[in-house]
Amino acid sequence: MSKLVTIYGGSGFVGRYIARRMAKAGWRVRVAVRRPNEAIFVKTYGVVGQVEPVLCNIRDDASVASVMKGADAVINCVGVLAESGKNSFDAVQSEGPTRIARISSEMGIKRMVQISAIGADLESDSDYARTKAEGEAGVLKYQPDAVILRPSIVFGPEDEFFNRFAGMARMSPVLPVVGAKTRFQPVYVDDVAEAAVMGVLGQAKGVYELGGPITMNFRELMDLMLDVIRRRRLVLNIPFFAAKIMAFGFDMLQAVTLGLVKNGMITRDQVKNLAKDNVVAEDAQGFDALGIEPTAMVSVLPEYLWRFRPSGQYDAIKESASNLRG
Repeated sequence: MSKLVTIYGGSGFVGRYIARRMAKAGWRVRVAVRRPNEAIFVKTYGVVGQVEPVLCNIRDDASVASVMKGADAVINCVGVLAESGKNSFDAVQSEGPTRIARISSEMGIKRMVQISAIGADLESDSDYARTKAEGEAGVLKYQPDAVILRPSIVFGPEDEFFNRFAGMARMSPVLPVVGAKTRFQPVYVDDVAEAAVMGVLGQAKGVYELGGPITMNFRELMDLMLDVIRRRRLVLNIPFFAAKIMAFGFDMLQAVTLGLVKNGMITRDQVKNLAKDNVVAEDAQGFDALGIEPTAMVSVLPEYLWRFRPSGQYDAIKESASNLRG
């Protein structure tokens, strides 16, 4: 019988790519999610019965254990960019990974991969970065041989970065950004998935910081995105002092409405993170150590951002026709 891997958050942005790769490698894949009915699409990644979504809440011991039974390896992809209700940074990114590592150790599972993030730091004033580091520490406490992956901003067809700003550019003549000079090293989602699979297969060891082949600041990334979608927009940098005031207002609105009005703009914690570069450290092991050549943004962005162009899929045809008339 083929081996079984349980992927917590396996229907999310990064998790679904890992699930697909694990299925192609011949593994049975158990995708542990809060809403299995919304993750039915993962079944198409393998033959009948090979990939199955199952109900799980990583805040509960019994729930985590029930979907782990019989597994040969576990991967945790669960994370949040902003807190909402019971899904706080502490519960999801600190306690959750620690719980998965503890229970998997008790069950005798030897292989674990934890998806973390560049910037994870126990001393950080950002709750996001602090809890990512606490999650790593909890994983290594119970699974000392676990593989930790720290990607920079992840891009791909389902990302919440380029898609979000491209959508804004379609509606507004101005693109407001916080931290225009902050540097990023965007990494392709399937490259992260490949690294995770190597961790499960025992082909990786330790902590890896994963960044793409190009480093750009926030403004440069927006200029690249605008070039891909063929739109001209003013990229407006919002000073950090102004961003903190705005974020405080949005956070308070969510608090006083008891979460009925979500802060979908920017949080105070996100402002703290945007003040720091998000790139691979010089002394960190990365894709080179894994033998993976990271994918360039320019080869992928046009494949999914074309829908934000003025004429969508017909934009290239119109451009070609215009050149012929010229």
